[in-house]
Amino acid sequence: MRFFLDTANLEEIREAAAWGVVDGVTTNPSLVAKEGDLSFRERVKAIADIVDGPVSAEAVSLEGEAMLREARELALLSPHVVVKIPMTPEGMGVVRALSREGRATNVTLVFSVNQALLAAAAGATYVSPFVGRLDDIGQDGMGLVGEIVSAFRAGAVTTRVLAASVRHPRHVAEAALAGADVVTLPFKVLKQLFHHPLTEKGIASFVADWEIYRSRHGDRA
Repeated sequence: MRFFLDTANLEEIREAAAWGVVDGVTTNPSLVAKEGDLSFRERVKAIADIVDGPVSAEAVSLEGEAMLREARELALLSPHVVVKIPMTPEGMGVVRALSREGRATNVTLVFSVNQALLAAAAGATYVSPFVGRLDDIGQDGMGLVGEIVSAFRAGAVTTRVLAASVRHPRHVAEAALAGADVVTLPFKVLKQLFHHPLTEKGIASFVADWEIYRSRHGDRA
């Protein structure tokens, strides 16, 4: 399973990229707005310059022709840009057009297997079930990821399943076990994946033992 970072913060992206575990980024106007008074397109281009991988950038127009124009403009920002398109009838028409042009797409705001199948039929590169938002209303978000994976495998569908709206480390493990191709997660959650009390205890023990060894052997250590 590949890891994408869900952010518009360049420092977070640079730090995560240096760790060698991040394959791409997902972002949207809401995340860019949190970073201040910025140009959305300039920020998308800056992200694409850092990340050697897919950068999902969201089209905000809802009418088909306007959405298609916006999607093409976003795609021109960088070869890495994957255009995020909402799960609507107009959106699927845009996905089909972009697919025929060889442009990558990520269908977002997916909450059912049927929606995922429609996105795949339109030619989506990625489909993004929103796990946390389903959990928020008492539904099984990660169960949906597993159902989409099973449906795609049964039909030999090549559209990749991207688990989104991830809230905590357990979501990440569950996404991998469900067969998701990609998980996109906030920087905070990515950092949490590294931690385990036994790892930290073991490191502290090794460091303490090394200091004792050095104190006894000096330069011969």
